[in-house]
Amino acid sequence: MPDPLGDLTYTWPLYAGFLIAYLIGTIPFGLILTRLAGHGDIRTIGSGNIGATNVLRTGSKGLAAATLLLDGGKGAVAVLIAAEFGPDMALLAAAGALLGHCFPIWLRFKGGKGVATSLGVWLALSWPVGLIAVAVWLGMAVVLRYSSLAALVAVAAAPVAAWRFEGPQAAELGIFIAALVWVRHHENIRRLIKGKESRITLRRKP
Repeated sequence: MPDPLGDLTYTWPLYAGFLIAYLIGTIPFGLILTRLAGHGDIRTIGSGNIGATNVLRTGSKGLAAATLLLDGGKGAVAVLIAAEFGPDMALLAAAGALLGHCFPIWLRFKGGKGVATSLGVWLALSWPVGLIAVAVWLGMAVVLRYSSLAALVAVAAAPVAAWRFEGPQAAELGIFIAALVWVRHHENIRRLIKGKESRITLRRKP
């Protein structure tokens, strides 16, 4: 990868690609969909997060599924567009889209936790790595019914798979993604340790 601190004549496309990916990542689909559906501001419900797991707490499985797909899709789209300009641009776009989702400028940098977007990023960067991460997430979620734990294990598995299928540079990106997602889940980790983390439920609480 070119030195990002090098001659601006050569590095400006990297900065531009990163910024465009960041802006794509900032689209808060969970917030938009729940407002359009008449559920108000998703940030006042449950954990206050704008991601699919919190959208599910509205009782609408359809909205939660749509949020999951769209949040993953924006990560994939950012990477696929950037990939047309080379693998280095694709890696930067992956990081940009994820940072945009987690820290959107439109929401005062208070965004989601990055799980769906990171899965979308991996599916676009390397479908074997993406499929492994998705399979780990689904398996853990179905068996243990802890969305947060499933996410933490899935993103931790991705760098290992990335090293196997893509090499060290992709693995380094995977470590960055895993670290960011784990930091964003710090409250969930505390609740998991204390045994107070809520489980996945498809029923609306009365």
